[in-house]
Amino acid sequence: MANYQADSIKSLDYFEHIRKYVGMYVGSKDEHGLLHCVKEILSNSIDEYLNGSGNTILVKLLPNNGIYIEDNGRGIPHGKHSSGCSTLQACFGIANTGGKFDNASGESGYNTSGGEHGTGGKAVNALSKKMIVSTSREGLKEIVEFSRGKFVNYKKEKIDKNITGTSVEFYPDEQVLEVVEFDEKAIKKMIKEFSFLCKNLKFIFIDSDGKEEVYLSRNGLLDFIDYLSPELITSPMYIEQEDGKFKLEAVIGYNKSYSSTIKLYTNNIPQEKGTHLTGFKTAWTSNLNAFARENGLLKEKDENLNGSDYDEGLVLILNFKMIDPVFKGQNKEELSSSEGRTYVQRLTTNAFASLNEKDLKIIVNKALSARKAREAAKKARDAVREPKSKKDRLLNLPTKLVDAWDKDRKACELYVCEGDSAAAGLIGSRDSKFQAVFPIRGKIINSFKNVTEKVFANQEVVNIVKAIGLELNPQTHKLIYDKNNLRYGKIVLAADAK
Repeated sequence: MANYQADSIKSLDYFEHIRKYVGMYVGSKDEHGLLHCVKEILSNSIDEYLNGSGNTILVKLLPNNGIYIEDNGRGIPHGKHSSGCSTLQACFGIANTGGKFDNASGESGYNTSGGEHGTGGKAVNALSKKMIVSTSREGLKEIVEFSRGKFVNYKKEKIDKNITGTSVEFYPDEQVLEVVEFDEKAIKKMIKEFSFLCKNLKFIFIDSDGKEEVYLSRNGLLDFIDYLSPELITSPMYIEQEDGKFKLEAVIGYNKSYSSTIKLYTNNIPQEKGTHLTGFKTAWTSNLNAFARENGLLKEKDENLNGSDYDEGLVLILNFKMIDPVFKGQNKEELSSSEGRTYVQRLTTNAFASLNEKDLKIIVNKALSARKAREAAKKARDAVREPKSKKDRLLNLPTKLVDAWDKDRKACELYVCEGDSAAAGLIGSRDSKFQAVFPIRGKIINSFKNVTEKVFANQEVVNIVKAIGLELNPQTHKLIYDKNNLRYGKIVLAADAK
């Protein structure tokens, strides 16, 4: 996605630019791009809550592929922009305007905004065949309407002084977007995650049939980790640390799986990766290794455990809050601010001493098992891929394999059976010229329930790989298929009728 620098583009050119190159911004054929439009508007309402105003956000699906998002925050200030139009019109219709600029000092009133250049709402406007924005504050309600980024109408009316907030209604433009139908399931999932990140902020979702659902989390990230992984082998470890204008909130847990589940956010905006994750992992690995040595879990002669060892079973939700974050791309899927690494690493280290020792020992022991499996898998791969001598290359086959002797290997068949007793009948009745028998020992490892490294560390799996004539790629842990190296043209699994 492109990262539009609003200050270098004139207003009209800016909107035409987005419409022309919409594929760079949201992806005209991508339903996730449409979801990103919803996120941009929703994030503006969440920014109000993060900065101390508002407690409810309404999201409603409308007929004709429309959506309505409303908050009860402060509302957009009334007044006139330097161009002569209203401030409200400028915020959604003129580039380089909005309350989130000049924020390096944290004095703009949006200290933890997810916005970077104020382009989100304007870009959604450019991609909408119709957008209606209203704001209420100080006894006055202003309403401005746009069509495909261009101003259409403005009106205002007096209201109760106690009513405040902003609403945005927009309809995606089929002239530039091939996907214009909102994914209800994806929107609800996004709202649910935002409710965990914004403790005590109520989200109300109304679907196209008028059915209402309420999302409200009282325990924030602790509710989130229970939602992601209800069966942890550690207690959920909550971290909340501040350093000046920077704040880290995170919850960490471990389960029995061999993979990790990581949710990253900056100012409540989700990312796939970034400097904040780098900072956390650096501190987490370093502090766990120091703890392991202090408690005798790692001996002096042992090498340190690495980051991938500590990743097994990790469930991490990390929300880093900072002023003026810098992202790669308008989609904000990667935090590139250097402060992400510096401060998250420091704040994680500061919090580490308060964590439960029992939980930390569970984590280290799980990581030790992960390293053992990783090293065993490497030895297994090396044994398959790199026989030590010519003799090994000729004879490095499972000892219980009763092979065929025909030199035309494509004509040969391999019968795989369970145990010596089953093999005996097959060996006695086979044609030894082209039929080979390979008995395996009982039930071998379940490849669906174990990580690749552990599967290829299993001796029976290694034996089968060798017998067939396959190789393993040590980087990807995948089998290398070369028909010229196959030792059999057919493989038959011989099993009981039951």
